[in-house]
Order: sequence, then structure tokens, then C-alpha cells
Amino acid sequence: MTGTFTPMPGAATLPRMVLTQARMESRLMLRNGEQLLIAVVIPVIVLVGLVGAADSLGLDYDDPVVDVVTPGVLALAVLSTSFTSLAIATGFERRYGVLKRLGTSPLPRSGLLAGKILALLLVELLQVAVIAVVGVLLGWDPSPGPAGLVGAVLAASLGTAAFASLGLLVAGSLRAEATLAVANLVYLLLLAGGAVVLPAAAYGGFGDVATWLPSGALGEAMRDALLHGDIAWRDLAVLLGWGAVGSVLAARTFSWE
Repeated sequence: MTGTFTPMPGAATLPRMVLTQARMESRLMLRNGEQLLIAVVIPVIVLVGLVGAADSLGLDYDDPVVDVVTPGVLALAVLSTSFTSLAIATGFERRYGVLKRLGTSPLPRSGLLAGKILALLLVELLQVAVIAVVGVLLGWDPSPGPAGLVGAVLAASLGTAAFASLGLLVAGSLRAEATLAVANLVYLLLLAGGAVVLPAAAYGGFGDVATWLPSGALGEAMRDALLHGDIAWRDLAVLLGWGAVGSVLAARTFSWE
């Protein structure tokens, strides 16, 4: 019996701390009404609205409209969570001193960032499930094949990395109120003209420029993967470049308080 109640001080292992942080981050994200609106409700409304009003909007493609729009809405979901939601949440965490307090905990900064990224992936899995169900109910019948599935996973992963780095860049260098305004403004601009939901060809001459934006590259990569069963290496390279540049800039400019 001796030593049964002997205390064993010490921090948990890093993977356990990261998983705990990820669970907390994902719960907070889903409990926040505004973030839930951006992450799930708006993409679903965009999907239903575009498919339902395709004739009125003049959306005419070789493939069914739902097959063209659903991959774009999945890309929009990645954008909304990994950029807008992350930027807003991180900006207000800086304002209220949450990041500063977490910096004094046994969780290292690398673990904090890993927890945030893992939380994004968990939320994105939920988004994919919801949007896929809605798409199927609207008539979406994807058959991407193995190559298409690999392309979609690569697009979502590199898109998450690119937009997360840009979200942290904004949140780590601006005040919380400015971050809120910039994140929402960028979201609306990319939704309307970033070639994320609709193909770049729908934007005329600007479509060539839009494909060099992270939104356009992500949208085109998702459409190539889920609509044509291809891996869009060029668009994946664009996302990789944005992720690398965003990560370097965020690391240099991010302020924890």
C-alpha cells in the first residue's frame, strides 16, 4: 500500500496535450454561432441556392450544375474554417490574453498551433459530411475514382495549410476588430470573385488571374478531383506556394499578445 497515493507531478505527453487542445478548440468553434454560420450554414445556403436557381442565374455547364457546384462549396467550407474562423478566433484570443496565458502552460507554442490545425481538420470533416449529404439529396453523384480522391485530399490539406497560415498572419498582426473586418471582407470577396465556388471560366478574363489566388487554386483542384477524377498538380503547387509564403510571414509577424 505504500506509495499508492504518492503524487506524480509532471506534464502530460505532447500528443495528449495536442489532442486535448484540439478537442477544446473544435468545441469552441462549433459552439460559436457566428463561426457555425460561416463554417456550415453559409456553404449549405450557397449550394442549395446555386443549384435551385441555376436556370435563373444562367449557369450552364457540360456537367450537371450540382456536380460542378458541390466541389466548389466543399472548397468554400475549407476557406471559411481555415481562414475566416481561425483568424477571428485567434484575433480575439490575443485580445483577451488567452494566447498569453496558454504560453505559460506546459503546452509549447508548436503544440498550440498543432492543436489549432487538428481542430480545423475535425471541423472540416463535419463540414464535408454535411455538404456531401446535402449535395447527394440535390442529385450529386460523384465518382472520382482513386486518383480523384487523392486529389481531393491533397487539395483540402494544402488549402487548409495555405488559408490557415494566411489567417494566422492576419490575426497575429492586426487588432481583433480589424481582424474581424478583414477576415469577413476577404471571405465575401473570395466567395463572390475568387473562383472558389464557380469555375474560373465563369469570370472571363479575370479567371486566369483568379487561378493564382489560393481560393481559385483550391476550387479548381477540388473540381478537377471530384468532377473529372484528376489531380490538379498545377493548382496544388499554387496552394503549396501560398502556404509557404503565408507560414514564413506569419512566423515573422505573429504577436502572441
